Amino acid sequence: MTSFANKKQQLYLVLSGIFLVNALLAEIIGVKIFSADKLMGLPGNLTAGVLIWPVVFVTTDIINEYFGKAGVLRISYLTVVLILFAFGVIYLTTKLPPADFWLDVNKTDNQGRPFNIDFAYQSIFRQGLGIITGSIVAFAVGQVLDATIFAALRNATNGRFIWLRATGSTLVSQLVDSFVVLYVAFYVFGNWTFDQVISVANTNYWYKFAAAILLTPVLYLSHFLIDKYLGKEETTELQEEAAENLSV
Repeated sequence: MTSFANKKQQLYLVLSGIFLVNALLAEIIGVKIFSADKLMGLPGNLTAGVLIWPVVFVTTDIINEYFGKAGVLRISYLTVVLILFAFGVIYLTTKLPPADFWLDVNKTDNQGRPFNIDFAYQSIFRQGLGIITGSIVAFAVGQVLDATIFAALRNATNGRFIWLRATGSTLVSQLVDSFVVLYVAFYVFGNWTFDQVISVANTNYWYKFAAAILLTPVLYLSHFLIDKYLGKEETTELQEEAAENLSV
């Protein structure tokens, strides 16, 4: 029993670490908008953060599978707090007076054109402040939706059809997340037009939609490996415990 308790704790710690790191990275790199056409030959533009968001929602589903809605919300709330802390620290660093030698050695770019590295630093990271506001709202709403829908589908199917509850919960929660984060970050706090918000949000969502479908085998593989790690009987007990906490 002690061995199982240790394994359970270690599993939650690892899954939470993967979830937290990728969520934080997605927020930081989300300030960059890249061309899907130039990279993959697909129409539209995407935020760089969507590249690793699939890891976040696969991890969300795995945590929900073994630790229930309460397990997902616990790490989600902690992640919100730590993202706020991280961006608070980043914002404070943009206020620090730059060293003269740092400005001097970086006063031109590789082609000899004038370059202000402190201005560039502030432009990138302060742009993230609007994104963090939108992301916190979208992330919180999206995670609650994901956890709730996942739990409801699990209850409705009596624990069968992992792909249905994982994909269904992701598609609904990310529909909300994709539009809310861009609307708040770039329309309310930024300089985008509403049409630009809709265009990028639409591309982001369909990317997440495709990723959710393509990553279904990863979910089954993770399920298999975790079952093997914990033990079949212990895994069943843990999943039954998670299913009983649907109302948490």
